[in-house]
Amino acid sequence: MSVLVVGLSHKSAPVATLERAVVGGDALTKLLRDVSQAGSVAGAFVVSTCNRVEVYAEVDKFHGGVASISELLARHSGLPLSELTPHLYVHYEDRAVQHLLAVTCGLESMVIGESQILGQVRQSLGFAREQGTLSRILGDLGALALRTAKRAHTETGIDRAGANVVGVGIRLAAAHLTTPAGSTGAGPAGAGPAGAGPAGDLASPLRGRSVLVVGAGSMSSLAVTTAARMGAVRIVVANRTPDRARRLAAAVSGTTADLEDLTSALADADLVISCTGAAGLVISADDIARALRLRAAPSRDRDMAKSAWRPLVLLDLALPHDVEEAAGQLPGVSLISLATLGEAADSGLSGQITHRDDVAAVRAIVAEEFEARVSAEHAARVAPTVVALRAKAAEVVDAELARLAGRLNTVDARTHSEVARAMRRVVDKLLHSPTVRVKELAGSPGGDSYEDALRVLFDLDPAAIEAVTRADVGLVRPAGQDGPPDAGPVRPAGRDGPAADSPDGAGAGR
Repeated sequence: MSVLVVGLSHKSAPVATLERAVVGGDALTKLLRDVSQAGSVAGAFVVSTCNRVEVYAEVDKFHGGVASISELLARHSGLPLSELTPHLYVHYEDRAVQHLLAVTCGLESMVIGESQILGQVRQSLGFAREQGTLSRILGDLGALALRTAKRAHTETGIDRAGANVVGVGIRLAAAHLTTPAGSTGAGPAGAGPAGAGPAGDLASPLRGRSVLVVGAGSMSSLAVTTAARMGAVRIVVANRTPDRARRLAAAVSGTTADLEDLTSALADADLVISCTGAAGLVISADDIARALRLRAAPSRDRDMAKSAWRPLVLLDLALPHDVEEAAGQLPGVSLISLATLGEAADSGLSGQITHRDDVAAVRAIVAEEFEARVSAEHAARVAPTVVALRAKAAEVVDAELARLAGRLNTVDARTHSEVARAMRRVVDKLLHSPTVRVKELAGSPGGDSYEDALRVLFDLDPAAIEAVTRADVGLVRPAGQDGPPDAGPVRPAGRDGPAADSPDGAGAGR
C-alpha cells in the first residue's frame, strides 16, 4: 500500500474552480466515504480549505487510485472531468509525504507560513478518524505532519513570514479605507471617520474603524480577534446561529446583528469581513446598495458630510464566495476576494515580508523529519529478518542448555542459571553489531542485498521471516514497495525520475 495525493489549490486552479470543488458538511462526509469505498483505496482523509481541496489516500494501485479520486472530485464539484483534470496535481509515495509536511507547515499556503492550516489539517484528520476512514498508515503520517508543523512554528520565526490570510486581507483592506474606491478627491486624503488613524498606521490599521464580521466559524473567530488587535473601535458579528455570534462578539466586547436583516449593520460598517460556509450568496449587490442609501441619509447618528465620502470595503474570505461581485462596482465600494489576495501575494502588494532564513529553516525541518521517517521505514523493512535471526539464536541457546543439563545433571540450579545468562549475553553481543548495522544499511543504495546476506549467512528459514511479517510486530511497512505501473494517463511524483507535479503547482494534466 502507498500514499497518494490528488488535489487542486490556489496555485493550480482559478478561484472559480476552487469554489466549485470545495466541500464541507454533509458533502465532505459523502466525498470521504465515497473515496474510502473505492476499490483500490484502503483509507483516506480530505483537506478542504479556502485555498485547497486535497484527497490523501492509501492505495494499492496508483492509476486506479488516481482515476477513482479524480472522478469523485469531478462528481462532487459538478465539473466535467476534462475540465477539472488540467488543474489537478498528483503526489505519490515519498512526494506525497513531503507535500503533506510542507502544506501543514504553511509552505504551500497563499500566505507563506500562515498557521491556520495546521489546525485545518488536524481537524481533517480528526474528522476522518470519526468517520472510520483513517488507516493506520495515514494516521501515522498525519501525526508526523502535525509534529513537524509544531516544530516549525516553535523552532523558527515562520510566523513572522506567515501572517494569516485574514491579517493580510485586513491590511490590504485598510489601504482601501483611506479614500473611497474611484474617489476623485472628496474628503480629506488619508482621513477617515472620527477617531480613525492615519493611512500609514501599521500597528493599528483599523484604529477608529467599525467592522462587521459575517459568520462565526474558525475563520470568523480569527477575523474578530485580528480586527480587535488591529484597533477596530466597534465589532459586530452576524451569524445564522445567534448564540455563536453572541459568544464570538462577547470575546471582544462587541455586539451582534441579525443575519436576515443586515442593511443597518452594513450601513454602519467601514469594513465587512464575510467568511461563512454558505453554498450561495450571503451579501448581494442590492444589499450593499440599500446600505449605501441608508448611510447617506441624514439622521441623528450620522454626519451626512462624512458619510458622503466614507468608503466601504468588503473582504470576502469565503469559498464559495459570500459577496456578489457586482457589489464591488458600486460607488465608494471596494471588494477584496480570495482571488485579489492571491494576486496581491504573488505581486508582493499584500505587504508580506518574506523571511527567507525562516522559510529555509522550516524546509530543513521538513527534510529532517522526512528522512527520519524514511530511515524508520527501512529499519522496519528488515526488522522481520532481525527478529527471525534472534529467534533462531534463542532456539540454539535453549537447545544447547537442554543438552548441557542432560550431561551435567549434578550442576545445581544456580550454576545452570549463570551459565544460561552467560550464553545469552554472548549471543546478544555477537548479534548486536550486525543487526544494528543491517538496519542502518537498509536505507543505502542496494540495501536489500545486506538483508539478503544476513538471511544467507545465518541460513534463516524464509517461512519464519514471513511468519514474523504476518504477525505484524508493530512495524510500519514502507510505502510504495511495488511502485506504479509504467503506463498511464498521469505520471506520479514518486521517488524516481521527474515529477509530474512541479513545485509551482503545475497540473497533472499539463
